[in-house]
Amino acid sequence: MQDKDTLSKTEAAYLLLRRDILNTRLRPGASLRLGALRDSYGLGWTPLREALSRLEAEKLVTAVSNRGFAVAPVSRAELEDLMRARMIVEMPLLLESIEKGGPDWESAVVTAHYRLSRCKITPDDASDEVADEWDEKHTAFHAALLSAATSHWLFRFQSTISDQLRRHHRFLGLTPTQRAAAGMSLGYEKAAAALQDAMAIEHHTALMDAALDRDLDRAKALMTEHIGYSLQVYIRSEDELEMQEGPKQLIGTRS
Repeated sequence: MQDKDTLSKTEAAYLLLRRDILNTRLRPGASLRLGALRDSYGLGWTPLREALSRLEAEKLVTAVSNRGFAVAPVSRAELEDLMRARMIVEMPLLLESIEKGGPDWESAVVTAHYRLSRCKITPDDASDEVADEWDEKHTAFHAALLSAATSHWLFRFQSTISDQLRRHHRFLGLTPTQRAAAGMSLGYEKAAAALQDAMAIEHHTALMDAALDRDLDRAKALMTEHIGYSLQVYIRSEDELEMQEGPKQLIGTRS
Protein backbone atom coordinates (compact mmCIF):
# COMPACT_ATOMS: atom_id res chain seq x y z
CA MET A 1 0.00 0.00 0.00
CA GLN A 2 1.29 3.47 -0.87
CA ASP A 3 2.08 5.88 1.94
CA LYS A 4 0.44 9.30 2.16
CA ASP A 5 3.55 11.06 0.82
CA THR A 6 3.55 8.94 -2.35
CA LEU A 7 -0.18 9.43 -2.80
CA SER A 8 0.15 13.21 -2.45
CA LYS A 9 2.99 13.28 -4.98
CA THR A 10 0.94 11.17 -7.40
CA GLU A 11 -2.01 13.54 -7.00
CA ALA A 12 0.29 16.54 -7.56
CA ALA A 13 1.72 14.94 -10.71
CA TYR A 14 -1.78 14.16 -11.98
CA LEU A 15 -3.09 17.68 -11.37
CA LEU A 16 -0.05 19.38 -12.94
CA LEU A 17 -0.02 17.21 -16.05
CA ARG A 18 -3.79 17.41 -16.44
CA ARG A 19 -3.72 21.21 -16.19
CA ASP A 20 -1.03 21.52 -18.84
CA ILE A 21 -2.75 19.04 -21.17
CA LEU A 22 -6.10 20.84 -20.92
CA ASN A 23 -4.41 24.22 -21.46
CA THR A 24 -2.40 22.69 -24.35
CA ARG A 25 0.91 23.72 -22.85
CA LEU A 26 1.53 20.03 -23.45
CA ARG A 27 0.36 20.04 -27.03
CA PRO A 28 -1.74 17.32 -28.69
CA GLY A 29 0.52 14.51 -29.88
CA ALA A 30 3.50 15.62 -27.75
CA SER A 31 5.70 12.83 -26.42
CA LEU A 32 5.56 12.44 -22.63
CA ARG A 33 8.97 11.03 -21.77
CA LEU A 34 9.41 10.34 -18.09
CA GLY A 35 12.92 11.80 -17.94
CA ALA A 36 11.84 15.09 -19.47
CA LEU A 37 8.74 15.25 -17.27
CA ARG A 38 10.80 14.54 -14.17
CA ASP A 39 13.13 17.43 -15.01
CA SER A 40 10.27 19.80 -15.87
CA TYR A 41 8.01 19.07 -12.90
CA GLY A 42 10.51 17.95 -10.28
CA LEU A 43 8.58 14.75 -9.57
CA GLY A 44 9.70 11.14 -9.26
CA TRP A 45 9.23 8.20 -11.60
CA THR A 46 6.46 6.46 -9.65
CA PRO A 47 4.13 9.48 -9.26
CA LEU A 48 4.58 10.34 -12.93
CA ARG A 49 3.86 6.80 -14.16
CA GLU A 50 0.74 6.54 -12.02
CA ALA A 51 -0.44 10.00 -13.08
CA LEU A 52 0.01 9.12 -16.76
CA SER A 53 -1.91 5.88 -16.32
CA ARG A 54 -4.74 7.80 -14.71
CA LEU A 55 -4.75 10.34 -17.54
CA GLU A 56 -4.77 7.52 -20.08
CA ALA A 57 -7.98 6.24 -18.48
CA GLU A 58 -9.46 9.72 -19.04
CA LYS A 59 -8.47 9.65 -22.74
CA LEU A 60 -6.19 12.65 -22.27
CA VAL A 61 -3.05 10.55 -22.78
CA THR A 62 -2.37 7.65 -25.11
CA ALA A 63 0.06 4.76 -24.57
CA VAL A 64 2.40 4.28 -27.53
CA SER A 65 3.75 0.75 -27.96
CA ASN A 66 7.43 0.60 -26.92
CA ARG A 67 7.56 4.41 -26.81
CA GLY A 68 5.81 5.37 -23.57
CA PHE A 69 3.05 7.95 -23.50
CA ALA A 70 1.90 10.88 -25.62
CA VAL A 71 -0.74 13.58 -25.27
CA ALA A 72 -3.92 12.46 -27.01
CA PRO A 73 -4.25 14.05 -30.47
CA VAL A 74 -7.20 16.17 -31.58
CA SER A 75 -9.12 15.74 -34.81
CA ARG A 76 -12.11 17.12 -36.63
CA ALA A 77 -13.92 13.79 -36.30
CA GLU A 78 -13.41 13.79 -32.54
CA LEU A 79 -14.50 17.41 -32.25
CA GLU A 80 -17.72 16.65 -34.13
CA ASP A 81 -18.33 13.61 -31.93
CA LEU A 82 -17.75 15.67 -28.79
CA MET A 83 -20.15 18.33 -30.01
CA ARG A 84 -22.86 15.72 -30.57
CA ALA A 85 -22.21 14.32 -27.11
CA ARG A 86 -22.39 17.80 -25.60
CA MET A 87 -25.76 18.40 -27.24
CA ILE A 88 -27.14 15.12 -25.88
CA VAL A 89 -25.84 15.64 -22.34
CA GLU A 90 -25.87 19.40 -21.79
CA MET A 91 -29.16 20.36 -23.40
CA PRO A 92 -31.33 18.48 -20.87
CA LEU A 93 -29.30 20.03 -18.04
CA LEU A 94 -29.83 23.53 -19.47
CA LEU A 95 -33.57 23.11 -19.97
CA GLU A 96 -34.07 21.61 -16.50
CA SER A 97 -31.99 24.39 -14.96
CA ILE A 98 -34.09 27.07 -16.67
CA GLU A 99 -37.30 25.43 -15.50
CA LYS A 100 -36.19 24.93 -11.89
CA GLY A 101 -33.83 27.85 -11.30
CA GLY A 102 -34.82 30.36 -8.64
CA PRO A 103 -33.51 33.79 -7.56
CA ASP A 104 -30.12 32.40 -6.46
CA TRP A 105 -29.67 30.74 -9.85
CA GLU A 106 -30.59 33.95 -11.67
CA SER A 107 -28.09 35.90 -9.59
CA ALA A 108 -25.35 33.35 -10.27
CA VAL A 109 -25.98 33.51 -14.03
CA VAL A 110 -25.92 37.32 -14.11
CA THR A 111 -22.75 37.46 -12.00
CA ALA A 112 -20.94 34.88 -14.15
CA HIS A 113 -21.96 36.74 -17.32
CA TYR A 114 -20.66 40.03 -15.93
CA ARG A 115 -17.30 38.47 -15.06
CA LEU A 116 -17.04 36.96 -18.53
CA SER A 117 -17.90 40.32 -20.12
CA ARG A 118 -15.00 41.94 -18.23
CA CYS A 119 -12.51 39.44 -19.61
CA LYS A 120 -11.14 40.90 -22.82
CA ILE A 121 -9.36 38.61 -25.27
CA THR A 122 -8.62 38.97 -28.99
CA PRO A 123 -6.98 36.59 -31.47
CA ASP A 124 -4.02 38.98 -31.81
CA ASP A 125 -3.45 39.23 -28.06
CA ALA A 126 -4.06 35.82 -26.49
CA SER A 127 -1.27 35.13 -24.02
CA ASP A 128 -1.51 31.99 -21.91
CA GLU A 129 -2.52 34.09 -18.91
CA VAL A 130 -5.33 35.86 -20.77
CA ALA A 131 -6.52 32.61 -22.36
CA ASP A 132 -6.51 30.90 -18.94
CA GLU A 133 -8.64 33.68 -17.47
CA TRP A 134 -11.13 33.60 -20.35
CA ASP A 135 -11.35 29.79 -20.10
CA GLU A 136 -12.08 30.06 -16.40
CA LYS A 137 -14.77 32.73 -16.80
CA HIS A 138 -16.35 31.03 -19.80
CA THR A 139 -16.54 27.68 -18.00
CA ALA A 140 -18.02 29.40 -14.94
CA PHE A 141 -20.74 31.07 -17.05
CA HIS A 142 -21.90 27.80 -18.57
CA ALA A 143 -21.68 26.09 -15.20
CA ALA A 144 -23.94 28.78 -13.74
CA LEU A 145 -26.49 28.24 -16.51
CA LEU A 146 -26.67 24.53 -15.67
CA SER A 147 -26.40 24.85 -11.92
CA ALA A 148 -30.10 24.41 -11.08
CA ALA A 149 -30.26 20.98 -12.75
CA THR A 150 -30.16 17.89 -10.56
CA SER A 151 -28.79 14.88 -12.51
CA HIS A 152 -25.46 13.84 -11.01
CA TRP A 153 -24.71 11.39 -13.82
CA LEU A 154 -25.37 13.93 -16.56
CA PHE A 155 -23.09 16.39 -14.77
CA ARG A 156 -20.38 13.74 -14.59
CA PHE A 157 -20.60 13.10 -18.34
CA GLN A 158 -20.79 16.83 -19.01
CA SER A 159 -17.56 17.44 -17.09
CA THR A 160 -15.68 14.81 -19.10
CA ILE A 161 -16.94 16.20 -22.42
CA SER A 162 -16.15 19.76 -21.34
CA ASP A 163 -12.54 18.88 -20.53
CA GLN A 164 -12.00 17.25 -23.92
CA LEU A 165 -13.60 20.19 -25.73
CA ARG A 166 -11.41 22.58 -23.78
CA ARG A 167 -8.30 20.99 -25.33
CA HIS A 168 -9.76 21.39 -28.81
CA HIS A 169 -10.80 24.98 -28.18
CA ARG A 170 -7.42 25.99 -26.79
CA PHE A 171 -5.45 24.35 -29.56
CA LEU A 172 -7.67 25.81 -32.26
CA GLY A 173 -7.60 29.22 -30.63
CA LEU A 174 -3.83 29.30 -30.46
CA THR A 175 -3.33 28.19 -34.07
CA PRO A 176 -4.51 31.38 -35.86
CA THR A 177 -2.84 33.52 -33.20
CA GLN A 178 0.52 31.86 -33.71
CA ARG A 179 0.25 32.17 -37.49
CA ALA A 180 -0.51 35.87 -37.16
CA ALA A 181 2.47 36.35 -34.85
CA ALA A 182 4.68 34.56 -37.39
CA GLY A 183 3.46 36.85 -40.16
CA MET A 184 1.50 34.14 -41.97
CA SER A 185 -1.51 36.09 -43.17
CA LEU A 186 -2.85 33.55 -45.68
CA GLY A 187 -6.24 32.47 -44.41
CA TYR A 188 -5.69 34.09 -41.04
CA GLU A 189 -8.44 36.63 -41.43
CA LYS A 190 -11.15 33.97 -41.75
CA ALA A 191 -9.80 31.91 -38.86
CA ALA A 192 -9.46 34.96 -36.64
CA ALA A 193 -12.95 36.19 -37.51
CA ALA A 194 -14.44 32.78 -36.69
CA LEU A 195 -12.55 32.72 -33.39
CA GLN A 196 -13.64 36.24 -32.49
CA ASP A 197 -17.25 35.38 -33.30
CA ALA A 198 -17.09 32.27 -31.13
CA MET A 199 -15.80 34.27 -28.16
CA ALA A 200 -18.09 37.29 -28.56
CA ILE A 201 -19.99 38.31 -25.44
CA GLU A 202 -23.12 39.08 -27.49
CA HIS A 203 -23.88 35.39 -28.01
CA HIS A 204 -23.50 34.71 -24.31
CA THR A 205 -25.72 37.69 -23.49
CA ALA A 206 -28.47 36.39 -25.77
CA LEU A 207 -28.22 32.97 -24.15
CA MET A 208 -28.40 34.50 -20.68
CA ASP A 209 -31.45 36.61 -21.61
CA ALA A 210 -33.29 33.60 -23.04
CA ALA A 211 -32.54 31.59 -19.90
CA LEU A 212 -33.68 34.35 -17.54
CA ASP A 213 -36.82 34.88 -19.63
CA ARG A 214 -37.52 31.13 -19.28
CA ASP A 215 -37.75 30.94 -23.08
CA LEU A 216 -36.91 27.27 -23.57
CA ASP A 217 -37.20 27.22 -27.36
CA ARG A 218 -34.94 30.23 -27.82
CA ALA A 219 -32.43 28.97 -25.25
CA LYS A 220 -32.28 25.61 -27.02
CA ALA A 221 -31.75 27.25 -30.42
CA LEU A 222 -29.03 29.57 -29.07
CA MET A 223 -27.21 26.75 -27.31
CA THR A 224 -27.28 24.66 -30.49
CA GLU A 225 -25.81 27.60 -32.40
CA HIS A 226 -23.26 28.27 -29.65
CA ILE A 227 -21.98 24.69 -29.65
CA GLY A 228 -21.44 24.89 -33.41
CA TYR A 229 -19.08 27.87 -33.24
CA SER A 230 -16.04 25.81 -32.28
CA LEU A 231 -16.43 23.71 -35.42
CA GLN A 232 -16.43 26.84 -37.57
CA VAL A 233 -13.14 27.92 -35.98
CA TYR A 234 -11.73 24.46 -36.70
CA ILE A 235 -12.87 24.54 -40.33
CA ARG A 236 -11.25 27.93 -40.92
CA SER A 237 -8.02 26.84 -39.23
CA GLU A 238 -8.05 23.54 -41.10
CA ASP A 239 -8.57 25.35 -44.41
CA GLU A 240 -5.57 27.54 -43.62
CA LEU A 241 -3.39 24.54 -42.79
CA GLU A 242 -4.39 22.78 -46.01
CA MET A 243 -3.55 25.84 -48.10
CA GLN A 244 -0.12 26.13 -46.50
CA GLU A 245 0.89 22.54 -45.72
CA GLY A 246 -1.45 20.14 -47.50
CA PRO A 247 -4.32 18.08 -46.03
CA LYS A 248 -4.05 16.73 -42.48
CA GLN A 249 -6.40 14.22 -40.87
CA LEU A 250 -5.20 14.78 -37.32
CA ILE A 251 -3.85 17.85 -35.59
CA GLY A 252 -1.05 17.26 -33.16
CA THR A 253 -0.20 13.70 -34.18
CA ARG A 254 3.27 12.31 -33.75
CA SER A 255 5.53 12.15 -36.78
